[in-house]
Amino acid sequence: MNNELQSLRTVVQRNCHISDAQFAGDYTLCVYLLKMREFYRWERGLAFSDRLPNDEVGDWLTAREALWEKLADQPYSPLSIGARDYQPYDNIGINQALRPLGYLYSGGLGNGCRPHFVLADLISEETCDDYRVVVAGHEFARDLTAPPAMAIERTILIRRESMRRMLWEKIEEWAWRKQDGAMQRALSFYDIEHNLESALDAITDNEVGAAILHEVGEIRAGECLGSDWHEMLATLPHSQAELMARAVRDHLADCLSTLPALIKDPRPASLHFYFGNLRGMRKQIFPGAQQAYQQWVEQDRLERLQEIAAEGTRHWRDVARNVLELFRKYGADSPSRIEHLIAENRL
Repeated sequence: MNNELQSLRTVVQRNCHISDAQFAGDYTLCVYLLKMREFYRWERGLAFSDRLPNDEVGDWLTAREALWEKLADQPYSPLSIGARDYQPYDNIGINQALRPLGYLYSGGLGNGCRPHFVLADLISEETCDDYRVVVAGHEFARDLTAPPAMAIERTILIRRESMRRMLWEKIEEWAWRKQDGAMQRALSFYDIEHNLESALDAITDNEVGAAILHEVGEIRAGECLGSDWHEMLATLPHSQAELMARAVRDHLADCLSTLPALIKDPRPASLHFYFGNLRGMRKQIFPGAQQAYQQWVEQDRLERLQEIAAEGTRHWRDVARNVLELFRKYGADSPSRIEHLIAENRL
C-alpha cells in the first residue's frame, strides 16, 4: 500500500472503531469475549493454530475499550482518495476510485442497523444471472462483527477472509463440545485434524457458494417484501420481534434459493453445514426443516427436504407479508403482535 492508501486504511479503521464503540456492547459477555479474541488474532496476523497470550490479549482489550470510550460520540469520517472526499456509504464512488488499484471498499448497515466498514483486496467480480458477485480477500480494515456476506441492491459482497474466520470459529466451537450431529457430519468431509489450513480453504470454497445462494435469496425476498421491511426493522432494534422477523426473512431467502440449489445439485457437506448452523430462533420457528433433514440423514431421501423448501417459500412469504401488515397498521405498537404472529405460525 502506498501512503495515500495507508491513510485511507487508517480512516476506514477509525470508522470501524466508532461503530464498535457504539454497538460492541450489544453482545452477551461470552460472545463479546470470543469475538474480541478473534479480533486480536486478526490484528496481530496470527494463525488459527497459534495459542493466544492471555495477558497480552487482556491488556489489548483494556486499551481497545479505552479507545472506544474516546470515539463513541465521534462522527464517521469521509474518505479521501485523490483529490476527492467521499462519504462513508458512497460505495459506488469509492470503488470506482479503488477498483483500478485492486482494492475494494464496503460501507453498509447490518443487523440492528449496525454500520459495517471494510477495506480489502479485490479478488474477483463477475455477473451471474443478473447478480453482481464481488469477492474480497485480505482485509486491511474491518470492524468487530465482520459479516462474511452482504447484499446491497443486486450486488453480493463475499468477504472470503471473514468467511474463513467465521468457519474457524464454528470449528473451534464444535471442537470444545465434540457433539454428534449435523456439524460433526459436515466436518467429517474435511481433514481438519491433520491439515487445518488446507481444510479451512476447502470448507471456505464450498461455503462461499452457499453464501452466494443465500444472498441471492435475500435479494429475491427483498423484491417480494419491498422497502417497508427495512423501515420496520429500524423501529425494532434489539428486540425479540426483530430477532423473529429476521429469522422469518432468512427462511424465506433460503427456501427461495439456498435449499433448492443445495438439494438439486446435492452437496452433502454444505447441507450438513446448513443444518449445523440452524440454531436459535431460526431452528425454533422451523422445526419441519429439521425433521426433513433427519429423514434425509436416516433414509438418504431428499424428497421431504424438497417439499419443505417449497412449502417454506409459500409459508414464510405469507408470514412476512402479515408481519408487514401489522407494522403498517400498528407502527410502534406492533412488536408484541409480531412476536405472537410468528410464534403461532411455526412450520
